[in-house]
Amino acid sequence: MTTEIRQAYLLAAERGVRLLATEEVARCWEDESVLPGMSVGGLAGHLARSVLQVEWFLDGEVAGAEPVSPVRYYARLVGTSVPDSALNVGVRARSEETASAGPAIVAEQAQAAWRRLARRLDEEPADRRVAVLHRPGEEMLLDGYLQTRCVELAVHLDDLALSVGVRCQAPEAALAIAVDVLVAAARDRHGDQAVLHALARRERDSGQALRVL
Repeated sequence: MTTEIRQAYLLAAERGVRLLATEEVARCWEDESVLPGMSVGGLAGHLARSVLQVEWFLDGEVAGAEPVSPVRYYARLVGTSVPDSALNVGVRARSEETASAGPAIVAEQAQAAWRRLARRLDEEPADRRVAVLHRPGEEMLLDGYLQTRCVELAVHLDDLALSVGVRCQAPEAALAIAVDVLVAAARDRHGDQAVLHALARRERDSGQALRVL
């Protein structure tokens, strides 16, 4: 399972790196993206962080805390669909900070990080933990964190491609991981009855149970 997750992540990250380096992204950098309140550059910065942060988290100090699962990583989030929630304000701020370097540098940084990770992930043990730096004291198993990055890459490759008018989506393996994680998070957050309604009886899906992000 470790090998499959890491390969799926690297393939999705490679696709993200390639999209970041396109003329379309650079040309639209200052334009509004399909996400309210986020520029194309900010969205590109957010996508790039799905590569950059893996290195940063690997280099962080771990203390042996109980690892958070990828399902709980998402299920506990509050305000995901509210543009001005504390969660989304923080995401936009970090994304715009990354984007401030400009399209060429962001693309170069992401590509360089991807190349290093392509070597490094092959060497990390299956029980490797990483520090979740924006949540001090929190840790995840590396493979669990990579599953969350598959979610982010799958979602935001689509967002960025649509924002700049190109066709691009995550590879099937990463899409499958993303769907598995998000459906499990929906079950954790809303319960199976609500998810059943969302899947089979949409007229009873009053809480949008499948909406996790």
